[in-house]
Amino acid sequence: MTDFNKILDKAKELEAKMRESQENIKKIRVIGVSGSNSVKVILDGEGEMQKIEISDEILKEDKSIIEDLIIAAHTNAKSQIKSKTSEEISKATGGLGIPGFKWPL
Repeated sequence: MTDFNKILDKAKELEAKMRESQENIKKIRVIGVSGSNSVKVILDGEGEMQKIEISDEILKEDKSIIEDLIIAAHTNAKSQIKSKTSEEISKATGGLGIPGFKWPL
């Protein structure tokens, strides 16, 4: 019975760490850039776009180029979010990871 209690205690500890990790992830902000910083996309830890910045110089370009630069900046930001989210999860789980568990990004 003692082993089962230890397992439950560990599960509760992991649950608390995961809750804390989820709160920390919500606070993450990353800036994705493209076109030599002419386009910047700011995402929060849940992958929601918070802001987009487009330089005045790039607005003189063709619309399709601007669209491609926005996509590239967003892709760059999403990559950073995945990396930072993985780091945060590793802190909570002690680097073990949780098989079959995926974050919504």
